[in-house]
Amino acid sequence: MHDEQVAVTFAGPVDVRRTMAPLRHGRHDPTHQVVPDGVVWRTTVTSSGPATLRVEQLDPTSVRVTAWGAGSAEAVALAPGLVGAWDDPTGFTPGPGPVREAFRRTWTVRLTRSGRVLESLVPMILEQRVITRTATDAWRWLVRHHGSCAPGPAPDGMRVAPDARTWAGVPSWDFHRAGVDPRRARTVVAAARLAPSLERAVVLPAQQALALLRQVPGVGPWTAAETAQRAFGDPDAVTVGDFHLPHQVGWALAGRRTDDAGMLALLEPFRGHRHRAVRHLMLAGAAREPRRAPRLAVEDHRRR
Repeated sequence: MHDEQVAVTFAGPVDVRRTMAPLRHGRHDPTHQVVPDGVVWRTTVTSSGPATLRVEQLDPTSVRVTAWGAGSAEAVALAPGLVGAWDDPTGFTPGPGPVREAFRRTWTVRLTRSGRVLESLVPMILEQRVITRTATDAWRWLVRHHGSCAPGPAPDGMRVAPDARTWAGVPSWDFHRAGVDPRRARTVVAAARLAPSLERAVVLPAQQALALLRQVPGVGPWTAAETAQRAFGDPDAVTVGDFHLPHQVGWALAGRRTDDAGMLALLEPFRGHRHRAVRHLMLAGAAREPRRAPRLAVEDHRRR
């Protein structure tokens, strides 16, 4: 099987593993693995077919990406965005305070841009209104049962997520077996059926791209923003409607809990880079508020 390869060089240091971390859905994600030597393996579905990528950081400023499979050429073409080379922090100059301190500590982390919409959208749909473990377990089950083998010399157990046609054909009982309730299942299927138009969102202006995502029945502002952060590398896509994030941002920037409106007010000075500001706050641990309540219980939809 032929492979494709590209070298990506940065003007300054980059932390590729943490840059790509938002694309990983759980420790045992079959589409994204980090092996002990630090190499990141990832599978993707391009318009040309599936591909496996091996992302190796050669030194602080250079990365080598090798891809295998029918979609390898397209995957390599998207690789610079994947590792953060297309991220542009121009204009992000936070003044004295928590955001500047967080950025100072984590500035080698860039915003990833996968360039693939459906493979970012489906996991976010699965995360709607459930705890993360429930969603990542469902993602893993569905990929293992409906995905395909990773091409090339991928680590054992790696799989390629289903393509749009396969997602659209997943039977309702398999969503149920994966622990996905009917509402989220319907949203996944709807997104898959609209995939050809959704994939074009990567070339649209940010607000138009978000609006296009929200045309999918069941996709609201939370899901659209989380998808835009990963698929488009949108530096300003703020996640609203999250259970924890407003409290975390409020704690980091004002020393108190707040709601979505309060979070947006606190982030207004960073408009254009509001997601970037939040990302660095989270990476630096500045948004970690003291725990006041027990963790939410795992909700198992398979028993309904």
